[in-house]
Amino acid sequence: MKTSVIGYPRIGKNRELKFASEKYFKSEISENDLQLVAAELRKDSLLKQKEAGINFISSNDFSFYDNVLDAAFLFNIIPERYSSLDLTDLGKYFAAARGYQGDKGNVKALAMKKWFNTNYHYLVPEIDDTTEIKLAGNKPVDEYLEAKALGVETKTAIVGPFTLLKLAKYTGEKKSADFSTQLADEYLKLIEKLAAAGAEWIEFDEPSLVKDLTADDITLFKSVYDIVLNGKGSVKALLQTYFGDIRDIYSEVIKLSFDAIGLDFIEGRKTADLVKEFGFPADKLLFAGLVNGKNIWRNNYAKTIDALKNLKSTVGDNVVLSTSCSLLHVPYTLASETKLSQDYLEHFSFAEEKLGELRELAQLSDYADASNVASTDSFQNNQKLFHNRINSVDGSVQNRVAAIKDSDYTRLPEFHEREKIQKERLGLPLFPTTTIGSFPQTQDVRQNRQKLKKGLISVDEYTEFNKKKIAECIALQEEIDLDVIVHGEYERNDMVEYFGEHLAGYVFTEKAWVQSYGTRCVKPPIIWGDVSRKEAITVEWSKFAKSCTDKPVKGMLTGPVTILNWSFPREDISIKESTLQIALAIRDEVLDLEANGIDIIQIDEAALREKLPLRRSDWYSEYLDWAIPAFRLVHSGVKPETQIHTHMCYSEFTDIIPAIDAMDADVITFEASRSDLQILDSLKENNFKTEVGPGVYDIHSPRVPSVDEIVTALTKMRDRIEDTKLWVNPDCGLKTRGETETKASLINLVEAAKIIRNQG
Repeated sequence: MKTSVIGYPRIGKNRELKFASEKYFKSEISENDLQLVAAELRKDSLLKQKEAGINFISSNDFSFYDNVLDAAFLFNIIPERYSSLDLTDLGKYFAAARGYQGDKGNVKALAMKKWFNTNYHYLVPEIDDTTEIKLAGNKPVDEYLEAKALGVETKTAIVGPFTLLKLAKYTGEKKSADFSTQLADEYLKLIEKLAAAGAEWIEFDEPSLVKDLTADDITLFKSVYDIVLNGKGSVKALLQTYFGDIRDIYSEVIKLSFDAIGLDFIEGRKTADLVKEFGFPADKLLFAGLVNGKNIWRNNYAKTIDALKNLKSTVGDNVVLSTSCSLLHVPYTLASETKLSQDYLEHFSFAEEKLGELRELAQLSDYADASNVASTDSFQNNQKLFHNRINSVDGSVQNRVAAIKDSDYTRLPEFHEREKIQKERLGLPLFPTTTIGSFPQTQDVRQNRQKLKKGLISVDEYTEFNKKKIAECIALQEEIDLDVIVHGEYERNDMVEYFGEHLAGYVFTEKAWVQSYGTRCVKPPIIWGDVSRKEAITVEWSKFAKSCTDKPVKGMLTGPVTILNWSFPREDISIKESTLQIALAIRDEVLDLEANGIDIIQIDEAALREKLPLRRSDWYSEYLDWAIPAFRLVHSGVKPETQIHTHMCYSEFTDIIPAIDAMDADVITFEASRSDLQILDSLKENNFKTEVGPGVYDIHSPRVPSVDEIVTALTKMRDRIEDTKLWVNPDCGLKTRGETETKASLINLVEAAKIIRNQG
């Protein structure tokens, strides 16, 4: 059996791309230097997969920032504000990704949204009525030829035309159908260039097919591929889907002249049923996504071999074993992990290890007799893992979850009564100003943390350093005149990992980095067993911060749904059960903060929407019916005068506004600046009761917003949000920003809020 990998991690085993890109942004290295680092990373990825015996390896899965942005630039879908900048092509690309503020101009970045149901983010292409779609680059061909020169024959992976059209934002009168023929023609030109270079396969990534499709969507898809498939010549076309099943279009897709179709058998709940019900054409290859590309647990060979056996009974031998999605979403290799015991490591499989799993599964599937499979060392060793899981069960945690009552999900009194009590208690002005929580994690902060880890300083020295930073941070906020103060989070490496370190049931890695967006990487902790709070986590830091100021101080926590979604979850229990365990642990922390005089507590749920099923019909039955109550469980026990905040970022919220209101927080802050405040209309239409702070500037860009820019944003907000409910804050935490730009931005934010107050 042959094997395939949809895509491979690209940041580098030790985040080489991140560090090189950041040096390039600071003009410490040249564009050529950056390109050399990228070429070396691509080489390493390609050769690693070739050595593992993978048959279908992808090229063009590399990106300096995002593959959707790559596709937009490839086809000249570049707003004029970027294309007109006097910068190199790469400079314009990064301006679209990050924004630009310098002697060549001042532009905001493109909107950024979550990539389907992952923690990866993509840049939203913008198409206006004058956009001239044309093949304007050569990246896919160049990277195919680069791989070929290394002796690696690849399939060229590219975001498919349907998904590119569906993800784009249309700023004029024209819509996707108006550009479909033009875009399809340009894809044909790319195929012609690939064919001339000797390419045999092109992989069209079409994850948008796993969402709910309308009749117009199906017509759009078919119209685009009628052109592409009829004109592709000798190049073979692989339609690659992932993150779910394609139930709305499967029967149509199998009739089209694709040479292969890639289906997700991990998250695609109905994929196997679709193949069984409608069959699969004998003249096509089925790329079967049976090795999980999003989680880090070892594949259960018995289940996968059984699934392959069932597939072959329907499809025959035209099956290629594949990852369920790109391996972009898992870390590079277990070889970098030197501290975890083998008792844990043997259960995990990162990108490199998944290559080995693909190879072994392919070999096992070729055995004609089941007894031969069961007698192999690889099969027997694999099966032992699923009967040898240490320290994963805690009866007291399970009993506590079982004892949760319906009343535990309800906070009393109701919101409107609490709102009056809190306004009188806190005495904040109209349009209160605050930040989301974190302040810049400067080099000295990171060094202090590393020194503690390496045993170079004592816990007391570490603590005193952080207290000094907190005091300085609070003094800065008082100087700027922010109304609600935060402590800066200098003790935290990551908003999820930090809490996981204080919870039983977690294990942690050293270098298991995963790209979130651009140069931003995260190191998700792993939920190994039942979760509970080992000790108070944030109380002492918050108490110290409160002692430094007379202004209100927010306690800063991460919510249970986000902790779950930004961890690698267990697969032996439901994510609902894991989330409720975490919710009870964070509830304990909330009540401790309140008992220690913290009047405002922010419980971030940045990733609430991340695991929302991609099909609307599954939203409540499979997710929101327990995710929203899990958040309410965290804060339902606090007093009326304690103000509960939450925060969300970089997702499409407009369609779940009622669910967000049902979280029953007192204040919610969320990303809005990159999406041009589109969420405001939805808030008004749904009579949103919760007080709200739409972000007034983008913290993922280094540019400093002007006072006028923020005043304009606030003026738009006032048209849709009552003055008594409007907060003023940035889009997200300030951890990744520099100190100078942070101070300048916050000064402008406060000045803008005061101008609005004075307008009455």
